[in-house]
Amino acid sequence: MEISYKESKIFSEEELFALFDSVGWLSARYSARLVRALAGSSTVFSAWDGEKLVGLINALDDGELTAYIHYLLVDPEYHGLGIGKHLALSIREKYSDYLYIVLIAEKTESIKFYEKLGFKVTGGATPLDVTHL
Repeated sequence: MEISYKESKIFSEEELFALFDSVGWLSARYSARLVRALAGSSTVFSAWDGEKLVGLINALDDGELTAYIHYLLVDPEYHGLGIGKHLALSIREKYSDYLYIVLIAEKTESIKFYEKLGFKVTGGATPLDVTHL
C-alpha cells in the first residue's frame, strides 16, 4: 500500500460518507453538506490509498493571523501509519507564518497526539494552538 496526499477540495458524497462513517462521526449522514463544506474550506489536505479516501484535514483561516482546524480524521484501518501526523504537519507547514493554528480536541485521549505535534493546551481548557511569534 502506498499512501498519496493531495491538496484539493473536490470529493464525492460517497467518498466522504465512507471516511466519516468509518470513524463513526454523525456528519457522515450529511455527506452532501460535507461536499459543500469542504469546498468552502480555506485548505483541505487528503490521504489516498489508490482511489480510496483514507484521511482528511481541513482548515478555515482569516487570511492573516489565525487558522482553525475543523476536521482531522483517518480511517481506523489505516491508523498507526503516520497519516494523521502527515496531514497535521501539512497544515502546520501551510500556516507556519500565522500567529495561531487552533483546534478543539473532541476527545481528551487525542490531546497527547496533538501535543506530540507541537500543539499545547491553553487556559486549562481543551482547545489547542500553535503560536508563531
